[in-house]
Amino acid sequence: MEPPVEPRVRRLFGGSARTLGDLAADPFRSDRDRIVGSPFFARLGGVTQVISPVGSGLLVHNRLTHSLKVAQVARAIAERLIADEDRRALLDSLGGCDPDVVEAAALAHDLGHPPFGHLGERVLDRLARQRLGLPDGFEGNAQSYRIVTSTEIRGAATTGLDLTAAVRAAMLKYPWTRLDHPDPHPRLLDPPPRGASVPPDDPESGSSKFGAYRTEIDDLRQAREPFAGRIPDWQQTVEASVMDTADDIAYAIHDVEDFYRVGVLQQGAVSAELTAWQREAGQFRAVTDRALDTAARRPGAAIERLRRQLHRKDAWVADDDAFAAAVEHVRAELAEGLLAVPFDGSIEAEQYVARFSARWSTRFVEAVTVTAHPSVRSGYVLLAPAQWHEVQVLKFVHHRFVLARPDLALHQRGQARLLGTLVEALWEWLLDPEEESRLPRRLHDLVELAEAELHPRTPDRIGRARGRAIIDFVAQLTDGQAVALLDALSGRSGALWTDAFVL
Repeated sequence: MEPPVEPRVRRLFGGSARTLGDLAADPFRSDRDRIVGSPFFARLGGVTQVISPVGSGLLVHNRLTHSLKVAQVARAIAERLIADEDRRALLDSLGGCDPDVVEAAALAHDLGHPPFGHLGERVLDRLARQRLGLPDGFEGNAQSYRIVTSTEIRGAATTGLDLTAAVRAAMLKYPWTRLDHPDPHPRLLDPPPRGASVPPDDPESGSSKFGAYRTEIDDLRQAREPFAGRIPDWQQTVEASVMDTADDIAYAIHDVEDFYRVGVLQQGAVSAELTAWQREAGQFRAVTDRALDTAARRPGAAIERLRRQLHRKDAWVADDDAFAAAVEHVRAELAEGLLAVPFDGSIEAEQYVARFSARWSTRFVEAVTVTAHPSVRSGYVLLAPAQWHEVQVLKFVHHRFVLARPDLALHQRGQARLLGTLVEALWEWLLDPEEESRLPRRLHDLVELAEAELHPRTPDRIGRARGRAIIDFVAQLTDGQAVALLDALSGRSGALWTDAFVL
């Protein structure tokens, strides 16, 4: 059954500049085309997923290929959900689930990711708040929302991509600002929604994750207005929940696949961790948290810490039997399956990886369901408990045996230093009165945009505008452009022309 015209109109407009004629022109597909045609989408091919594509020589996922796979999984989930009439009625009552909306939001969800992935996100947030005095700091999801509403230009009369309300709302994994919207703020809930909690070492900073800066608050309200009265102010829309679930699935599967290909994931280490916990699960449960921390390198200790963490954070779904079954399934499929045969680059090896990914993707997509009364820590669309635990164990393998490696830490410390030096160099350039006319045009435009967004009585308005412009500028670079720009600013580059200013 087609949704009534009025809800569809509200989902389309929500503050958009479009006309009624757009209703007949597949507006949500138009959103998808606008996103794919954006230079910010193209730049994701040069942005880190886990390993920087610059100079590695490795065929691994970047933010572009990750976004494409999230979109593929998200659309498969949406199409499966709406194929069931009973589920479709529930979905419609919550605001709807359109596969085109879900796909568009998935394609756009990482547009704001800065150079060097999550590391760059953390570094830019620290610099923005502590060095540049920006209370909102930096957050990749909020930056994505800023790009589609403010900093990406489509024609002389349009700021942003002019996306429909439904797609903008579906991008909001975390539909709140860092500190004060909605009121009461979700970080004050007990427990808070996933992402809304406050870092224990920085209690005044606000939520760890958030979907929009204060400068985009009016747009956030407009995008969410069609869902008022259907879902709580802090809860994801159904379409955002589908996108978020697909992101988790793609992350769990494809990052493991990458590091098998490049030989980083070793069967012995993964198998030892999982089988040791299985063999000594009873003994591990009797160990205190402190004792477990002192035995951090003992095989099985890390996976036991994961089990306890799930109970602390997600008691609504954490289950010891489901956890044990997930450990066994991952051990059999990954440690004793995929990792048992070293990747040699052959066609047969590629087919083996493809079958592994397809098997897990199908398993997860078919386990997605809808609930009318989700936990505060969940969305309306979620994985069944068995598969939810499997995703947690797969992500654990990635964190434990890839992200915790000292050689990766070595490169990331260098990347963090590079971003800090780059921000400082741009700040000095902006403060040089003799250089104002020679600033990169993009940086100059971003300063003007940021200044116009701030209230005239904002303390240190010019300084904050310059700070936000620098953060916007750096966040829009690829990994390679960030390196090239710093080389040029530091005098290390012998090339007069660089692609560092193309945005």
